[in-house]
Amino acid sequence: MSSDSVIRVSNLGKRYEIYAQPKDRLKQMVMPRLKRMIGMHPPEYFREFWALRGVSFEVRRGETVAIIGQNGSGKSTLLQLVCGTLFPTNGDIQVKGRIAALLELGAGFNPEFTGEENIYLSGLLYGISEDELRNRFDSIVEFAEIGEFISQPVKTYSSGMYVRLAFAIAAHVDADMLVVDEALSVGDVRFTQKCMRFLREFQKTGTLLFVSHDVGAVTSLCSRAIWLNQGVLKMDGPAKETVEAYLAEQHALDRGQRGDVVQLAKAREKVAKQPAKAANPPVVDVVDQRWEALRANGSGTRIEVFEFMPDSSESEFGARGATIERVALRNEAGEDLPIVQGGELVDLYIESRSHQALAGLIFGFYLKDRLGQRLFGDNTFMTYADREVRSQAGDTHIARFRFRMPIMPVGAYSFDVAIATGNQHDHTQQHWIHDALSMRAVDSTMRHGLVGIPMLEIAISKEG
Repeated sequence: MSSDSVIRVSNLGKRYEIYAQPKDRLKQMVMPRLKRMIGMHPPEYFREFWALRGVSFEVRRGETVAIIGQNGSGKSTLLQLVCGTLFPTNGDIQVKGRIAALLELGAGFNPEFTGEENIYLSGLLYGISEDELRNRFDSIVEFAEIGEFISQPVKTYSSGMYVRLAFAIAAHVDADMLVVDEALSVGDVRFTQKCMRFLREFQKTGTLLFVSHDVGAVTSLCSRAIWLNQGVLKMDGPAKETVEAYLAEQHALDRGQRGDVVQLAKAREKVAKQPAKAANPPVVDVVDQRWEALRANGSGTRIEVFEFMPDSSESEFGARGATIERVALRNEAGEDLPIVQGGELVDLYIESRSHQALAGLIFGFYLKDRLGQRLFGDNTFMTYADREVRSQAGDTHIARFRFRMPIMPVGAYSFDVAIATGNQHDHTQQHWIHDALSMRAVDSTMRHGLVGIPMLEIAISKEG
């Protein structure tokens, strides 16, 4: 095991015995012994199932590695073997350092104990002293955000509350490695964003082993991916390449089930010729040709917008020379939009109040999905590069960004908004608010990708 490796897996295998009926288990306990006593070859009353076979890899310190594969490919089994909650049938696992694990729902919790009692139980199992747990208790409860339920038995918790408490504990045990098995698929968008911020911060100092069916999360979080197929390691390489190969095979399998023949080939790299940059391009509004029809019959992407509540903001930072007082999505008439359609023209308003004299004000935003992936964003710096925006104490400024709301898949989204001073490369964040405005796309005509773009024209022509 090399000095910078924290996990080393060598020829790992895990076998299960599958019995057709309960009495076969009893037969397997008794009959082979009797047969051997009389010199006969002992029969087997079970069917072998290898969840993993011949798996070998190393994880270096500081790496973020994803485990991908279809259901039943052995991903969760592998994580349990790495964490020591299962023992291998053959092969060897070496682990250096403390592991914090988020495995199947409620793993490690006693359902009869309260949330508070399970915090102490889990913390002691991680090797944290009782005195240290007392010091961290309030921070764990605050992170979990389950309120008075912390004093209730965890058997009364919802799936989201289980994950909140488990993640809060794992975030406070000073682990060298964090193992996450699909835990982020449960919970609301605000808590998921908080978890993603923690994971990104953890990546700076720790090692992350991550199982997910969400390929967007894999390519966003991980530098490397391990693809398991029916318990066998099929590919180990850069996350993007491994995910693309995995998706290509899944597509081929889906088509094969329909009777189609699909050949998989690695695409050749193409170097695109850079087009000449147009000088001062005119401002053109891009409108989907189907927009009027979609709006008329109520189809398209319908997005619910939740009101900005500054007092309930979970995560914000900055020098506070100016603060953001209001954020809103409005229509062209200046009315707040409780519901917006994908493709609709909207204005994002960011209102700030200055508490001291400031020079070089810059307003900006990002739109993120539930995993914290930044879908798009912009700021005011380039627009006002030739006329610096200044303020005095007590001044109010309103920044307006006009754009057409993208077409988005069903899911949860949020805006990060910020006000800074300086320039693009050297600036001070005065006030940054994570998840300042939350949205939820409740239906969509879009089926693939992260965001959709307006189609200027869709046409079918027949040759001849």
